[in-house]
Amino acid sequence: RGAPHNPTTEMDLALWALCTDVRDDADSRETLIRRTPAELAAAYRRGTLPPRLQSGLKSFLARYGFRSIGEIDIGVERWSENPEHILGALANYLRLGDDALAPDAQFAKGQREAEAMIASLLTRVHGPRRAILRVVLGRVRALIGDREAPKFHIIRLLATPSRELLKPVGRDLVARGRLSDEDDIFFLTLPEARRAAGGEDMRKLVAARRDAFDRERARRRIPRLLLSDGTDAEAALVSVGEGLRGSPASPGVVSGIARVILSPAGARLEPGEILVAPSTDPGWTPLFLTAGALVMEMGGMMSHGAVVAREYGIPAVVGVAGATEQIMTGQRVTVDGSAGTVVLEAGPKEEAQAVVTSTTKLGASPPPEPKANLADG
Repeated sequence: RGAPHNPTTEMDLALWALCTDVRDDADSRETLIRRTPAELAAAYRRGTLPPRLQSGLKSFLARYGFRSIGEIDIGVERWSENPEHILGALANYLRLGDDALAPDAQFAKGQREAEAMIASLLTRVHGPRRAILRVVLGRVRALIGDREAPKFHIIRLLATPSRELLKPVGRDLVARGRLSDEDDIFFLTLPEARRAAGGEDMRKLVAARRDAFDRERARRRIPRLLLSDGTDAEAALVSVGEGLRGSPASPGVVSGIARVILSPAGARLEPGEILVAPSTDPGWTPLFLTAGALVMEMGGMMSHGAVVAREYGIPAVVGVAGATEQIMTGQRVTVDGSAGTVVLEAGPKEEAQAVVTSTTKLGASPPPEPKANLADG
């Protein structure tokens, strides 16, 4: 926890800094609270947001606007094109009442706990081994945050330039009756795009691929292990008493109200609610700030959701087969991130305000979706 040089952590700290800045400006604060993310995004594009919010968001997007939900797919709209998700996250951040849960406070706490753990480990060895261990642990702390750097810079260098290059081609093919929508260009391979430019009608081909894409996008999970009789091994082990079982990913125990979210676009998570999701990527990170715990259908100890949950000190259980189908929004659950269990305590309630009844955040950590795109060609 509290590792330096992690681009996703730095992004969230920058977003929180923007939140604290606009929170002190009454005009910006009221605008964020009273207007929908779609209205805010439209106002930003017109340049009519309150000056502090307009300039702050512009600066944030200048640095992180190439990111998005499912950002590895260049066919996905970037935040710089549509900042609804970021504006919704900002509005949600304003509702956070406990400053101790703020990203900068959590990051500083994680740094202190990591330094304390290193000091404790060093007391267990002596002589040359202590010197070696001090160097090794120091290098691990210095470099572990760089794990996400390659993806961050690849997307930064490729996503926005590729979209700026290809979207005009898509618009031209729409005008010539070869495609139905400018974004259809991202469903073609390079040879197919050349054929479309040469006059071939690709609308039926794209329609078929969109249908296939929508079917795959609706797929909640892909079994990691199938037994010889076709049984999904994870699904066979999912039940534990009146709850579910997965892999422990971040320690602690929290009880609260579940909110099932299939896509973070436009999603709102009340402070303390249990985030239940199929999987997450950096586009989901703003939701973690207000989450009381995380339950995720896919992933393991080093998946994005698990890493961010440990960074924020919230319990997490991942690899819970069928979680988004078996847990209902409004249902009270208890997440044990140390045991890897999710206990379903009650049926859904009309009010989705979470009440966290037990929280244990330990310092030590335990041992959307792709479209067919030009890279396919």
